[in-house]
Amino acid sequence: MLHQYWAEFLTLAVVHLLAVIAPGPDFAVAVRQTVRFGRRTGIYTALGIGAGMSVHVIYTLIGVAALLNATPWLMKGARWIGAAYIFYLGIRFLLSKPGSDSSAVEAGAPVVAVQTPGRSFAIGFMTNATNPKATLFFLAAFTTLVSAQTPLAVQALYGLWMCVVNAAWFVLVSVALSAAAVRQRFLRVSHWFERLMGVLLIGFAIRLVVVA
Repeated sequence: MLHQYWAEFLTLAVVHLLAVIAPGPDFAVAVRQTVRFGRRTGIYTALGIGAGMSVHVIYTLIGVAALLNATPWLMKGARWIGAAYIFYLGIRFLLSKPGSDSSAVEAGAPVVAVQTPGRSFAIGFMTNATNPKATLFFLAAFTTLVSAQTPLAVQALYGLWMCVVNAAWFVLVSVALSAAAVRQRFLRVSHWFERLMGVLLIGFAIRLVVVA
């Protein structure tokens, strides 16, 4: 039975992959977490980002996405909440101060992460779950690329695939950026890098509010 949905699935998968790769709040947070705390933290954050996508999958499947689309003020409220969280993260990153991580790396000493796996996962989860860009993507994708006749179980498989792809992509990003040589260069200017990520996140948040 599933073979008849391959064309639909492949179209959705390609569009989703392009959306994931495009830099956004998820990317900024994943990069910052990896550069600041290392590969392990980056991977937990990536898994949280993938899990956060499940929130969008669930409300889409139960019809909340259609309700948001049909009720402008609810959609606007969702965008404001998401923008507020992204803005909050941006402010935190913008206030970053120089630390001792870079000197520790240069001296050859291991850098001790100061963030628990649970917190790393939660940061990734909340970043994606409250991201209005993901809400808009699901609204667009499941109303234009997915047929209304597609069974709910098949749509759930689409959603599961997107969660896995999200997590896998940001795990790859974390692994790539946690290489010793790459991370050492980043850590020398880590506070400036974090401030740049903060400016980008604040920019994302403002743009979401302006276009709301």
